[in-house]
Amino acid sequence: METTARTKVVITGIGIVCPTGTTRDAAWEAVKAGTSGIGPIERFDTAGLETTFAANVSGFDPAAHLGAKEARRSDRFTQFAIVAAREAIDHSGLSIDNASADRVGVLIGTAIGGLETLERAAKTLAEEGPSRLGPFFVPMFLPNMASGMVAIAVGARGPNFAPTSACASSAHAIGEAVAMIRRGAADAMIAGGAEAPITRLGVAGFNAMGALSTRNDDPPAASRPFDAARDGFVLAEGAAVLVLESAAHAARRGARVLGEVAGYGTTDDANHMVQPAPEGAGGARAMRAALADAGLEPEAVDYVNAHGTSTQLNEKLETRALKAVFGKHARRLPVSSTKSMTGHLCGAAGSLEAAFSVLAMIDGCIPPTINYRTPDPECDLDCVPNVARAASLAHVMSNSMGFGGHNVSLIFARGEAE
Repeated sequence: METTARTKVVITGIGIVCPTGTTRDAAWEAVKAGTSGIGPIERFDTAGLETTFAANVSGFDPAAHLGAKEARRSDRFTQFAIVAAREAIDHSGLSIDNASADRVGVLIGTAIGGLETLERAAKTLAEEGPSRLGPFFVPMFLPNMASGMVAIAVGARGPNFAPTSACASSAHAIGEAVAMIRRGAADAMIAGGAEAPITRLGVAGFNAMGALSTRNDDPPAASRPFDAARDGFVLAEGAAVLVLESAAHAARRGARVLGEVAGYGTTDDANHMVQPAPEGAGGARAMRAALADAGLEPEAVDYVNAHGTSTQLNEKLETRALKAVFGKHARRLPVSSTKSMTGHLCGAAGSLEAAFSVLAMIDGCIPPTINYRTPDPECDLDCVPNVARAASLAHVMSNSMGFGGHNVSLIFARGEAE
C-alpha cells in the first residue's frame, strides 16, 4: 500500500483507568515495576464460583468524577470510559468548542457493555417484577453507551459508534478512528475501549467455558502468559483512551506528539467460534497487513506487546504467528504480555495495550511478562521475563485477537518529542 501521500495520524493524549492504577501515570509505573493488579473479587460474594479472584479497579469512586446523580445513571464500564477520556483530553490539551466539535469524534469499543446493569435488572425482574425496573435500565446496558456518554461529557459531535468485536474491540476502535482521520471525516478522534465484566454472571460464564484461571490460592501469580503452567486468563475491568489527530491538526495547535499510529491491519480467522485458526494464520495476516500499511519491513519492529492471554492455545498459536511473520527476527524480538499484570480487559484490552506500547516508546522501557517461571518449548520467544528492560524503541506492534476470529494488529512509531 502506498503510504507517502496519506494523512499522518498522531497520538497526543492517553488516559487510563485499570487494575494497576486509576490514572495513566500510576498504571504505567506499576506495569514498569512488574506489579500485579490481581486479587480477590471485591464487589460481590464469590460463593460457589470456580474462580474467586479478578483484576479489579480498586479505589474507584465514580461519584467523585461524575457526581452522584450521573454515577447512578451510568454503568461501571461507561464510568471508566468517561474518566479515561477526560484524562486523555487533558493530557492532549485538545480544546473542544462549538467551532471544532463537529470535527471531533468518539469510538469506544466494548465486548460486553453494561453487564452489571443487565445482571442487576434480571435479578430485580425475577424477584420484584417488571414494575420495579428503572427507566435507565436499557440505555445503561447498551454497548454503545460509553461512546455516546463520552461524547456528551466532552462535547464531541463528530463520528461516533462502538466497535464490538470481543477482545479486539478497542483495537478496532483505534484502527477505525485512524481510518476516519485519514479519509478526512474528522480532525481528531477520542478512541479506545471500556469494560466492566467482573460480575457473578461474567465470572460464571467464563468459568463454564473453561477460560479462566482457577489459581485461587495465589491470585497475583495467576496470569502467566507464555509460562508452561498457565491455566487460563484473569478477568479484568477498566478503560483506556487515546486522543488521535491528523499531524497537521496537532501541529496547528502546537500539541506535543506522543507517537504515531503507523500501521493497522485487521482480519478474521473464519475458523471457529472461540479457537484461533491453525498456526495462528489469521493473526499472522493481520500483522503482515499492519506492516504493509506502515510501509515497514519486519526487522523494523523493536517490540511486540502480545495478545498473551495466559491460555494454553493462544500463546502457542501467537508464537507460531510471530515466527511466521518475523522469521529470524522473531528470535531476538522482545515480546511481552502486560496482561500478566493487568489481567484481560476483554474489549478494552487492545486500547490499554496500545497505551502501554506508546508509553514504552516514550520511556524507552519494555514492560515485563511477570510470573514467568517454567519455559514452554512451544513458546520459545524472548518474553522479557519478570523484569522490565531498557531499550530504544522506534516501532512497537500491539496485537489483539477476539472470539469470533477477529484479529487486529497496530503499529506505533515514536513521537517527535519524548
